Amino acid sequence: MTRNPGSLRNLAVLLVGTAAATLFAGCPPGGEQRMADLVLVNGRILTLDNGHPEAEAVAVRDGLILEVGKSRRILSLAGDETERIDLEGKLVIPGLTDAHGHLMSLGTRLASLDLTETGSVEEILERVRLHAAGKPASAWILGRGWDQNDWPDKRFPHHRGLTGAAPRNPVFLRRIDGHAVWVNSRALELAGIDASTKDPEGGRILREGGRPTGVLIDSAVDLVETLIPPPSRNEQMDRLETAAQACLRSGLTSIHDAGVDRERIGLYRDLIDQGRLGIRVYAMLGGTGPMETPDLSEPPLLSYGDGMLAVRSIKLGVDGALGSRGAALLEPYSDDPDNSGLIVRPPGEIASIAERALRMGYQVSVHAIGDRGNRLVLDAFQETFQKVPEGRKLRNRIEHAQILSAEDLPRLADLGIIASMQPTHCTSDMYWAGERLGEARTAGAYAWRTLLNSGARLVCGSDFPVESEEPLRGIYAAVTREDPSGWPEGGWHPEEKLTVQEAIRCFTEDAAYAAFEEDRRGTIEPGKWADFTVLSKDITRIPHDEILTTEVEFTIVGGNVAYRKGS
Repeated sequence: MTRNPGSLRNLAVLLVGTAAATLFAGCPPGGEQRMADLVLVNGRILTLDNGHPEAEAVAVRDGLILEVGKSRRILSLAGDETERIDLEGKLVIPGLTDAHGHLMSLGTRLASLDLTETGSVEEILERVRLHAAGKPASAWILGRGWDQNDWPDKRFPHHRGLTGAAPRNPVFLRRIDGHAVWVNSRALELAGIDASTKDPEGGRILREGGRPTGVLIDSAVDLVETLIPPPSRNEQMDRLETAAQACLRSGLTSIHDAGVDRERIGLYRDLIDQGRLGIRVYAMLGGTGPMETPDLSEPPLLSYGDGMLAVRSIKLGVDGALGSRGAALLEPYSDDPDNSGLIVRPPGEIASIAERALRMGYQVSVHAIGDRGNRLVLDAFQETFQKVPEGRKLRNRIEHAQILSAEDLPRLADLGIIASMQPTHCTSDMYWAGERLGEARTAGAYAWRTLLNSGARLVCGSDFPVESEEPLRGIYAAVTREDPSGWPEGGWHPEEKLTVQEAIRCFTEDAAYAAFEEDRRGTIEPGKWADFTVLSKDITRIPHDEILTTEVEFTIVGGNVAYRKGS
């Protein structure tokens, strides 16, 4: 019988723990001692292993952690062919994970107009005008990242400006949160959207005097988006590879891709087979739109490509986003009293799909932002667990969990629901969140500390490309609740801050738990995958404002140096 050494190593880790895995790694057939493939020495290793919290060095062999300890001991495991990295006092932490991102969307953003941090309509129009110059009339102008809350006039824009900037080309500019788009008259015309077009279920066409303004919210986006020619398969693979490289540069070794279809899974497999992905992906089946139903035709995929891909979660959504006033609230928006947000998928449908998924062994992850949206999801989980009691053990998640009423905050812990949250959402939204919600409701907004203290498991991500993919920005936001300039001094609702160590755990150990991978990564222990993030400064010992100037020196995935600063 032919044996696969890599499979046997992983089996050792899973069945008999790290001691057996280390024994296996050190005693190959023939009894010869094999040296490490990679050693990192003379640093501070923050292991997050409670039994051995700190070390100076770590040795790696065959993609697994061989030993953690003193530099002298680790160097004794290095041979002529061992790669040596002298850390010179730098910090090594378990490889950082973004627990909620969108890799294809990041790749698409990198391939199109980047409108993040634009300060006015005029600035965007100039970028569109320059981008459209010389393009054929059939070419779509695509972009993402605008946010009317950053403009002097915070009203949603009108298509007139876009029509003037690119009169011949259809223009499709996605808002930063992904839940609204701004299009020009050519795009409206191609989609057949006019004064007589009704709002689709779960969406809204903004109007002025009964006529469309060019802003489409949630499911109304599909009326135009379906007309955009899709990128070729090779273009999609290039975008995923480009996005993965951006994540590796930021120190990420793994991401939870929140909403992919079976075709995307095929792209990931091909990239892994070709050695082009470089980053671990934990995928949530769910398609690319809020109303798409996950394809449950196949059982969960626990591992592919030596742990580079897993598909064992589904993604559903109940409401829209706060910035576009699509988040479903129990009471109307304080700054829009005729609007309480949108329900994009009925709770009964969520419960029905969740029941089927749980019976198949899939984790269920549901997008919910508003307090009404979160309550409906909690109710749906409670109802589903009565039918599928074993489903409580599948580490189900609420993605975002941004606004919760006081009575619902303890329910996540009671139901065993993981709160998958994005710290930079808080520091991006805090300028106007009080206007949307009123001050009383902000007490349950971005309530990380309250949820953690209640006993709920908290994991962190960014929702890139809605926010930056850089996890150090998320750690900074989690511990300060301030923007990069230090505003507001002391933090917005500072009672909800995390410690630096807690924030690191949310991006490492707890994120691994949320992907059923805590036995393989998330801490630095013998037998686990050799996934490390090496930082230029010790973020646990510096002033918090210096976290933002800390650089990623190395990103190491499975013992492979996937990113090295300066190379």
